[in-house]
Amino acid sequence: MNRLRLHQFHGEINHKIKITGSKSESNRLLILQQLYPNLKVQNLSNSDDTNLMLAALSSDKKEINVGHAGTTMRFLTSLLSVKNGSDVVLTGSGRMKERPIQILVDALRTLGASITYLENDGFAPLHIKGKKLVGGKVKINGNVSSQYISSLLLIAPSLEKGIELEFEGAITSVPYIKMTLSLLDSLGIKTSFKGQFIKVAPKDKIKDTLVTIESDWSSASYYYSLIALSKKGKITLSSYKKESLQGDSVLSKLYLDFGVKTTFSEKSITLEKINEFVNPAKITFDLIKAPDIAQTISVTCFGMGIACDLTGLHTLKIKETDRLIALKQELTKLGADISVSDQSLHLKASKEIIPEVPISTYQDHRMAMAFAPLLLKTNILIEESDVVSKSYPTFWRDFSNFQ
Repeated sequence: MNRLRLHQFHGEINHKIKITGSKSESNRLLILQQLYPNLKVQNLSNSDDTNLMLAALSSDKKEINVGHAGTTMRFLTSLLSVKNGSDVVLTGSGRMKERPIQILVDALRTLGASITYLENDGFAPLHIKGKKLVGGKVKINGNVSSQYISSLLLIAPSLEKGIELEFEGAITSVPYIKMTLSLLDSLGIKTSFKGQFIKVAPKDKIKDTLVTIESDWSSASYYYSLIALSKKGKITLSSYKKESLQGDSVLSKLYLDFGVKTTFSEKSITLEKINEFVNPAKITFDLIKAPDIAQTISVTCFGMGIACDLTGLHTLKIKETDRLIALKQELTKLGADISVSDQSLHLKASKEIIPEVPISTYQDHRMAMAFAPLLLKTNILIEESDVVSKSYPTFWRDFSNFQ
């Protein structure tokens, strides 16, 4: 077992760190590049998920295994369905086989896709026979992972009639859907998002285009937490934009409540602890538009001794692990008084943190990284620490500044 001991850090925090491109943007653009080969991309993510996507896209094997990579599984399901003549089995890790994909498969079958379940209905592995799809209207529940929706939108311009999605019920993770639409717009593809409808027009060719990917905001969240937990600290991260496509860029606003000020420059952000900041008694956030930062925020609140109520978290149950249960178990080990429901987390203010506690990561990269900033408060142990490679392979190297 790969266990990493983090010793409590008492030094000064004043560092500059470069974070590679967004995993979310990288994987979307790699799919679009398959449809439009004259699209060029730079500052790709160096994450496992993106490397798995690159490997899968270049594979000529009859079976593609995407491991734990959720975006890769979902985006490839649609891409392989429209890749005329392909005949592939798409599979993944044991956990991936437990993550539902039926909503996406049903939508693709509505468009005429040939997809068969090889083990359990509604779950990978999938046998996909690619063929030309016409496109048209599809109804889909809005209260599902945005990755299902983005998967459909990414292939939409390659379809003869494009796609018109009609959502039933409230729509989840809108920023990630808007990210996908913005990337399509940047390639000259016509899109519209009005009320419960999204339309994407067909487009055979695009002009030669170079896209530079913004760095990953989810990865920045751990440094926001670090500065929040510090008495005085300053970190500059690159490369970021004030007008971001990424939903997690809301960090710059949310972390003001934790005493972290964000200053934007041309290609970077500087995080700094506000002088003489007084902790609030309680934080209440609806994270339905940015659920991936829930773990970071929960740990920040615990480390600062702040109570919190976090809602909009229902998609966390079908991630790499059930993140709500995982948070409850690991924070409780540290001394937290915490409760969770299917879509919310409630934490009472804590006055102490139990030291030398081994944190289980459940094969979930965000569990490992979310708990790391607690090194400003105590010694901490991270089990299976190499899991961070899924989204941020150089995390521990960058965090060694604080060891």
